[in-house]
Amino acid sequence: MRKLNNAVDRFALTHPQFGIPNLMRYMVLITAAVYLLDLFSKGAASYMLCFDMNLVLHGEIWRLVTWLITPEGGNPFWMAVSLFFYYSIGSSVEQYWGPTKFTLFYFCTAILTVLFAFVSLLWNGYPSITTTPINNILFLAFATLYPTATIRLQLILPIQAKWLAVLYVVLTIYDILKYGFGYLLYLLPMLLAVWLSYAVFFWDRITDLLGEFGFQVRHQNAPQTIQFKSAVRQQKKKEAERGYRHKCDVCGRTDADHPELEFRYCSRCSGYHCFCQDHIFNHEHFTQ
Repeated sequence: MRKLNNAVDRFALTHPQFGIPNLMRYMVLITAAVYLLDLFSKGAASYMLCFDMNLVLHGEIWRLVTWLITPEGGNPFWMAVSLFFYYSIGSSVEQYWGPTKFTLFYFCTAILTVLFAFVSLLWNGYPSITTTPINNILFLAFATLYPTATIRLQLILPIQAKWLAVLYVVLTIYDILKYGFGYLLYLLPMLLAVWLSYAVFFWDRITDLLGEFGFQVRHQNAPQTIQFKSAVRQQKKKEAERGYRHKCDVCGRTDADHPELEFRYCSRCSGYHCFCQDHIFNHEHFTQ
């Protein structure tokens, strides 16, 4: 997990243009549009887009993706509240991490959910998938990054995000104990996707929590370990001081002065060297 966690941070640091800015805005707007179509088509839009393993195996492969924009029903008021809530927490997580890491987080969870659904064919007949695991992981991420943020339960009762996260875990365990092994098998694909994704992206937080209870995780403070979290913080500090994020090593243009340009890092140069779109394929490679 430690290596995967560091690999994610390394990728996010070296590929800042990979992510989709304002991803949650697009997902919420498209989901709202599908919900409106459902109101006028008696649910036909969701039926065409939802995940159905039997139909996927019969060639309707678009359902592997479109289930992400399928609303879970409910009256218009609570649907609007739900969409606004997940837009708010998703945007907060993206603001904390940046678009690249948040995009990886969102779609890695979606891919894991689909993969585990296929694995569950071994015991689960034709499993179904909803947006519940995506919503759960978004909330767990928000509660981890902003533990003291206040959320109003049912728009009335104020409660800190970390306690709602604890309540979610307790209720999940309670439901499993209440409904038994069959219910666990039904939930297993979604649970595995949520907790594996959470472990990969929050391994540093998990190790800190284990350290508070006296459990030490190997390699965390080993001298040969590259501390990518510190590198990210230092990088953001340097960007704030310089006033720009990317600067071409050939012409000197920056993303602050020329926001219309695209900047890339050359994999053949020694070290990290950034180039604009005019020089990424037209420069002398840096060597040691």
